[in-house]
Amino acid sequence: MCFYCQEKWKHFLEDKRKTEGLALRLEIFFALSLFNMMTFLTFFIKKSIMRPMKRLFIFVFCLLGLVIFLWQAGDEGKATTQAIFRMNLTAEPPTLDWSLATDNVSIRVIENLMEGLASYDDALRPEPAIAEGWDISPDGRVYTFYLREDVFWSDGKQVTAHDFEYAWKRLLNPETASEYAYFLYDIKNAAAYNAGKIKDASLVGVKALDDSTLRVDLKKQAVYFPSITTFTATFPQRKDLIERFGDRWTAPENLVVCGPFRLAEWRHEYRLRLVANERYYGGRPALDEVIFYVVSEETTALTLYETGDLDRVSLPPIAIPQFKTHPDYVHAPFLRGYYYGFNLQIPPFDQVKVRRAFSMAIDRTEIPKILKGGEIPATSWIPEGMFAHNAKIGLSFNPEKARRLLTDSGYENGVGLPPITLAFNSDPTNQLIAENIQAQWKKNLGVTILLDNLEWKVYLQRLREETPQIFRLGWGADYPDPDNFMNLFTSTSGNNYTHWANATYDQLISDAASEGDPKKRLRDYNRAQRILTESDVPIMPLFFAAQNLLISPDIEGLKVNAMDFIHLKKVRRRDVNREDAKKVKP
Repeated sequence: MCFYCQEKWKHFLEDKRKTEGLALRLEIFFALSLFNMMTFLTFFIKKSIMRPMKRLFIFVFCLLGLVIFLWQAGDEGKATTQAIFRMNLTAEPPTLDWSLATDNVSIRVIENLMEGLASYDDALRPEPAIAEGWDISPDGRVYTFYLREDVFWSDGKQVTAHDFEYAWKRLLNPETASEYAYFLYDIKNAAAYNAGKIKDASLVGVKALDDSTLRVDLKKQAVYFPSITTFTATFPQRKDLIERFGDRWTAPENLVVCGPFRLAEWRHEYRLRLVANERYYGGRPALDEVIFYVVSEETTALTLYETGDLDRVSLPPIAIPQFKTHPDYVHAPFLRGYYYGFNLQIPPFDQVKVRRAFSMAIDRTEIPKILKGGEIPATSWIPEGMFAHNAKIGLSFNPEKARRLLTDSGYENGVGLPPITLAFNSDPTNQLIAENIQAQWKKNLGVTILLDNLEWKVYLQRLREETPQIFRLGWGADYPDPDNFMNLFTSTSGNNYTHWANATYDQLISDAASEGDPKKRLRDYNRAQRILTESDVPIMPLFFAAQNLLISPDIEGLKVNAMDFIHLKKVRRRDVNREDAKKVKP
């Protein structure tokens, strides 16, 4: 076992010893209490003037009642009366600042600490949350949100429209350097302000008219805009606390939230502990605590699930066949794409023929065979189950043509190519995929590729500062509209690490965003996908993911959805406060 895993197990065992030690101390206390009470009753009855048989009856009756009382008290001491939900995070969250968070690890935590103007219903349609409703102008360019008056921060201060105006303008402020700033580019002057072309933030089209009214002016209609307001990057923020604490404003002792849980503890590289927010406008959640353990190894997480230390876990590929018939097994679709991207600024991938060759040399049907989880091979980018998905788009497997393209680029059989490295974040699944594709490129192109796996935080930094020649990333839906996937690769996107820009592509995405006719919108997305995956090829889509989970039968209300939201405000434990309750180990 690696040092990292040893440290994780050490922490778990320490918690386990603490829990079991408490139970042992309670058992000793109850035994001593029983002995002392029996001594007292014996003395009292001996000294009484009652007849012997009557004294014996009273003694037995009192002893029986005492035993039952202490037995129940002992059970309550050994089984927690708290409802605790435990799951693993695959890495340490890089940040809990929702203006800066771009990764699913950080967002997993934030979405249980905070809420926005809207949230999703079970059908993934936006519905009112902190906003009790909104009006839309006839031309679709002005949204007026009306905030509830019963929403409070965890320190008792009311959530206002000013908190949203501040948060949105902070997201767009170039000094914040948020990679998700482009999410608000539909707002009037937002892109210009974020690019530094406009210095006056008051010109940005978001304004608190009063404490409970927020007006948003768009530069054009955006049919998906209510869905944008569900996303973590648009959640409200407290200007006074950010200015007071600076970079430390998200520390547990400083962080003030308005969602169902509060951050009580953050033991870095080990765990984050959330506790129920008593001031949550939706009512106190049924769970008392949520504990996110940082466990990167999927096999380690599975072991912790089997020993009762986790309540939900994603299955590693090697375990899926074994657990497919398990009563806790859940399989579900996933609006998430997995791709390899090229850095177009570094040879040889500044040549489009080389990029096409590498994409056409991959047999994507091999990937589900090694992952075993029902993944869908993909050459296009908009995922199955979403509007504008088109499986016919993209470069299909054609090794002969791939070799010709490489030869035409001056690299016959790979001769003359510079050293090429494929980088990915450390994960057994990523390793499996990388090794498979490394072998395919060797077989089909004669090219030797080096693999470089990096810890998550280091990997993100490398993407931003020194993008690898080929890199791995995935993208899960932030809102269920193709704009969320296609906007990722526009020239203004903070999450586009390919250094690719295409004005025609950008215009198509812009046109589709405001197009109300589904047929015309589909046409625009088909054209844009062909540019992305066939003609320019800054990325190689590989597959659409699937969810393969184990969820404890003691957990109810945890709904699995295609966007992989894990909203815990309605989750409860079945095994808490029952006579046969199991010990829930925090």
